[in-house]
Amino acid sequence: MSPTTVYEVFAHSLARSPDAPFLFVEPVTAKTYGIASQTLSYGAAAERIGELKQKFQAAGYGPGHRVGLLLANRPSFFLHWFALNALGVSVVPISTEMRRAEWAYLIGHSGMCLAVCLADRVTDLTDAAGDARREFADATPQFAAVVEELEVGLPRAPAVACAPASPLDRECALLYTSGTTGRPKGCRLSNAYFLNCGRWYTGVGGLCEVRPGRERVITPLPLSHMNAMAVSAMMAVTSGGCIVQLDRFHPGSWWQSVRDSGATIVHYLGVMPAMLLAAAPDEKDRAHAVRFGFGAGVDPAHHAVFEQRFGFPLLEAWAMTETGSAATVIANREPRHVGTKCFGRAESFMELRLVDEQGVDVPAGQPGELLVRSAGTDPRRHFFSGYLKDEAATEQAWEGDWFHTGDVVRQDKDGYLYFVDRRKNVIRRSGENISAVEVESVLNRHPAVRASGVAGTPDPLRGDEVLACIVTHQSVPIERRAALAAEIVAHALSQLAYYKAPGYVAFVDALPLTSSQKIQRAALKEMAAALPSQAHCVDVRGLKKRTA
Repeated sequence: MSPTTVYEVFAHSLARSPDAPFLFVEPVTAKTYGIASQTLSYGAAAERIGELKQKFQAAGYGPGHRVGLLLANRPSFFLHWFALNALGVSVVPISTEMRRAEWAYLIGHSGMCLAVCLADRVTDLTDAAGDARREFADATPQFAAVVEELEVGLPRAPAVACAPASPLDRECALLYTSGTTGRPKGCRLSNAYFLNCGRWYTGVGGLCEVRPGRERVITPLPLSHMNAMAVSAMMAVTSGGCIVQLDRFHPGSWWQSVRDSGATIVHYLGVMPAMLLAAAPDEKDRAHAVRFGFGAGVDPAHHAVFEQRFGFPLLEAWAMTETGSAATVIANREPRHVGTKCFGRAESFMELRLVDEQGVDVPAGQPGELLVRSAGTDPRRHFFSGYLKDEAATEQAWEGDWFHTGDVVRQDKDGYLYFVDRRKNVIRRSGENISAVEVESVLNRHPAVRASGVAGTPDPLRGDEVLACIVTHQSVPIERRAALAAEIVAHALSQLAYYKAPGYVAFVDALPLTSSQKIQRAALKEMAAALPSQAHCVDVRGLKKRTA
């Protein structure tokens, strides 16, 4: 019988190879968390999952309940998730980076009745739950926070009115998108969503071929996001492989962790290759077992350089929490068009369109918003099940039976797709569309720049002008700001068309970030509107001149 839940996928791999490694805790992560560096086999994990399952079951937890997991990237996250999944309980990953108000929102909005958390967070979560009850009329009054070992008796689960659902359609997890405007949306993800992620990854092939029982996937990405929870984890469990879940990305010890773990697959974000390339070349640069990297956002200037130095391909992919693997695209076959932001071609299980702001399809070579759906009679098959408590937002995202991604993409005549920007990050200056991400990637390579955020600021002649908020490695004296701003703009002009370079450079202490360390675009745009009149913002529009 085919699995219908995440736990059943784990059980299938357990039955095949109970002694195979399921989780490897490498020394750096072990030291950070104060736990033993160890290998946990499928059989040993199953014993611990079974013990947890019995405790939850005895307290009455089952379908219709949601339980929060504030466990960072610890092995216990997987053990609690699988135990709860076996009982039909949905889990709500909670980021340790969040503040009390954010926790209160998640507790109240999700209606979770229990949170399994780190011992030093119990009081904080309990206080946040009190805030939630004041803000949300339907917040679960029985909410309780318990430590991960469940050594103290679990509170009795509250009664719930749960509509019957098949295991495949039952909610497995509620993941909150970071968002750039308004409050995060809760994406309801079914068992079918997770199972499809595992099937897609293990079957996509090409340069991304997964060898059953042989892969060890290392990832520093947070388990509160779909990449680590639904993509790398489900690939490993589906194929009978091993998960190497790091606490976070440590550039200095990364390659040692890769070697210690015997990792064969790496999951990355764009900033990681840049930081690894910044280290001096080493004779051990290729002393590893990695076959490929799976990720997105590598700087085009770093792509080929990284592959040549470290000896494995970085396979750029596209997906969203809402799409899961129902609409994943990956550059897993040649030609990959390295260094162009190409993320491959769509496969037959999905359909796509690129449209302009009026919803009209754009011709090949022109950028447009990416719309996606599943091929066949059910366009939403294996996508998210909807935004919790927000049917209007769900239907708006699915307008015309196409999921509107908000990402701007172009497609060449051969069907290859190239990422341009998030639609809300596009600056329109004198009729030209400018990608904020593109400008930031250039500014971030200036030696004085630690981080940058680019947005449009109103301009009476051009509609918008490009404004760059710059966080420097060292404090910049007032008398030095104009000269450094000019240097930064000259650096941009050396690599970008003149109109893309900043017209204003504002030196700031920090950028507005989400809990997942992404730029809050709406907040940045608000900042940009007010900055040109402030002393720490340098007007460099005079440096932007069209070349002959």
